[in-house]
Amino acid sequence: MAQPPRKRRPVVAERRYANPKKPSGTTPRGKRGRRAPVRRGNAITRGVTGFFSLIWKAIFRTVWFSALAVFLIIAMSTFFYYSQLPEPSALFDGRARGGVTMLDREGKVFAWRGETFGTVMPDQISPALRDAVVATEDRRFYSHLGIDPRGIASAVKINMSEGRGPLEGHGGSTITQQVAKLLCLGETFDPTQWSDEAEYEQDCRATTLWRKVKEVPFSFAMEMKYSKDEILNIYMNRSYLGGGARGFEAASERYFGKHASEVSVAEAAMLAGLLKAPSYFAPTSNIERARDRAAVVLQLMHDQDRISDAEFEQARANPAVLSQAAQARAGGYFADWLMESGPGFLTTETTEDVTILTTFDQKVQRAAEAALKKVFDEKVKDSSKAEAAVVVLSADGAVRAMIGGRDTIVQGVFNRATQAKRQTGSSFKPFVYAAALDQGMAPQDYVHDGPLTIRNWSPQNYTRRFYGDVTLTTALSKSLNTATIRLQERAGRESVLRIAEEFGVGNELPNVPSLGLGVFDSTLLEMTGAYAGIRNGGRAVSPYGVVELRISGEDSPMIAKTGGMGQRVISQHAAAGLISMMREVIQNGTGGRAKLGERDAAGKTGTTSSYRDAWFIGFTDQFVTGVWMGYDDNTPLTGVTGGGLPAEIWQAVMTEIHDGLPMQPLGRFVGDEGSRIGDGVAPSVRGDDALAGALSAALSNMQGGSAAAPPGQPLVEGSGEPLADALSEALGQPAGNQGASGQSETAPRSPERTVSSSGSRGVTNAPDADESDPLSDVLRGIEGLN
Repeated sequence: MAQPPRKRRPVVAERRYANPKKPSGTTPRGKRGRRAPVRRGNAITRGVTGFFSLIWKAIFRTVWFSALAVFLIIAMSTFFYYSQLPEPSALFDGRARGGVTMLDREGKVFAWRGETFGTVMPDQISPALRDAVVATEDRRFYSHLGIDPRGIASAVKINMSEGRGPLEGHGGSTITQQVAKLLCLGETFDPTQWSDEAEYEQDCRATTLWRKVKEVPFSFAMEMKYSKDEILNIYMNRSYLGGGARGFEAASERYFGKHASEVSVAEAAMLAGLLKAPSYFAPTSNIERARDRAAVVLQLMHDQDRISDAEFEQARANPAVLSQAAQARAGGYFADWLMESGPGFLTTETTEDVTILTTFDQKVQRAAEAALKKVFDEKVKDSSKAEAAVVVLSADGAVRAMIGGRDTIVQGVFNRATQAKRQTGSSFKPFVYAAALDQGMAPQDYVHDGPLTIRNWSPQNYTRRFYGDVTLTTALSKSLNTATIRLQERAGRESVLRIAEEFGVGNELPNVPSLGLGVFDSTLLEMTGAYAGIRNGGRAVSPYGVVELRISGEDSPMIAKTGGMGQRVISQHAAAGLISMMREVIQNGTGGRAKLGERDAAGKTGTTSSYRDAWFIGFTDQFVTGVWMGYDDNTPLTGVTGGGLPAEIWQAVMTEIHDGLPMQPLGRFVGDEGSRIGDGVAPSVRGDDALAGALSAALSNMQGGSAAAPPGQPLVEGSGEPLADALSEALGQPAGNQGASGQSETAPRSPERTVSSSGSRGVTNAPDADESDPLSDVLRGIEGLN
């Protein structure tokens, strides 16, 4: 059955426009309006959500504005620092004080004090040294903009994992940031803000959050102002590298004796390793520790492909070796003495770089140190706390070596040779005999050794025995106390005091009967210098160490020689006799252990009461050497006298330092035109015009002149020495062959020249020479008194 056809929908036009908006207002009744949006949740939920939405928007805005503010602050700070930064070369030397470089007598560097410095430019740095510094301190130095976030994050992580605070320990600072710290963020020293430079530097080096923040714009400013090489160059010039060296040039010279452009890979690694802890890793403190640190740096350089496999293996197999001067570290006591005794504005407080040419002899110093060590190793217990000091002078007072204690590799410690004031004991006795000889006595004259009491004080001899009448030579060689005090009282304490003080033993010595036994304090350097005066024929000697002091860059020296020969204290005649007596101390007296074989030597032992101090001081033609031994706390020495260990130390030192030197007899007096012992004339002898004329004629004859003898005063022949013959005749003595003392070696003892407690005083003070008479002028010319 067929289906009826469907109705077709009428064709209508497509609606292209929306219905017109209905007027706002209430919907008419009977018609439905638009459905309102559905609100989910209750009012509380909606309130919380809205609150957090507001907070988030506030935080976002705050962070954004804060970041903008921080950016603007950093930018403004960066440009401020940028405008303040000077040229890079002006930032190389950051020292508050200058440095002192000391040269030995041959012109070789042996010591540094203060902070030494040497400028090095980028093209004067060894490539290996530059790579070592970058590999150790900042491997991404050439890629960052002054701050390395990765490095900081890594450092914080390491610090916290090791139980430290985030800023304690590893700082993660770039080289640029470290330079900012070295520059103290551009702040200069202000005495109103810091009490001294040390406090200023400590504040600059402090690691605080605020300083870390301030480093950021300063680092950015440097990156904008300077090239990477210039920043690195500032760092390598200002960094402290131990041993008083500021900068890699100074450190390279200090440790290896070469310029920074010449260091090897192994040396570069050792220098770069010092940056972590300069004093701890200094190779002069512990070479093995420094080498271990250098091995770490080498590994870093190899891992970062800064050195090849061959260079790595070569450097590991041949670690850096210190220069000879750095290894020896000789002259620490000597260098400290110069710094203390010199003017502060040119030594300890100098703001300039100073170079001092000194009298120091490294060979003599090493020999003396070796000899001292040998004696202590062989003769002193390891547990002993006994100390020793040694001073070696040349004849004119130049200090050649100085040991201020058993530990010889030192700096800035107590120097027993110059700072320890100890009782001199019997080492003072030669000055008593010098007074007697200068007044006319001779070594063969006699003095009584017997019981003696002065103001309830009764001195005793070491042996508790008395020897009766003995010669002055015997009294000194056996170090007899009662004979010495009796001689002192007859010669006059005032004379003894004057002679001792003028020789440089000390000032304001006590005027007491026990003076002759050395009951006062003096230093080893003072005593050795005084003995040098005896060695030089009676002229005072001032020990000195400076030959020339020069400020860097100056053509002429600021200071020249600071010591040496001084005025005459006793006559050459008296000095000759005293030297012959002191020779007997070694040959047949208390100083027998100091014998130097066939070498001519003279000296004197010294032991104080209760054995607290033991001395031996003596001399040869070449050197004057003093040795002291004792305890710092004045504990008595056990069985040690001046003729014991001190004499043995003296003998060992003198043997070492004379090795290879010619055998020279005592008697050449420095500063007296090569005159020898016995050639001098006592300055205290008074004559008349006739004698002066005779002496003048004799001098003319000695010099090859032909002046005739004046009327009434002919020259006396007989001894072969016209001057001696003329003087002998004038004094009423027979001309002839006399000993060094001026008295015939075979002449019998004269009772009236014996000094005893009951007899008349046989020693008289001859009147001083009149400055206006002709004889005085002649004598001054002979003895160098002018």
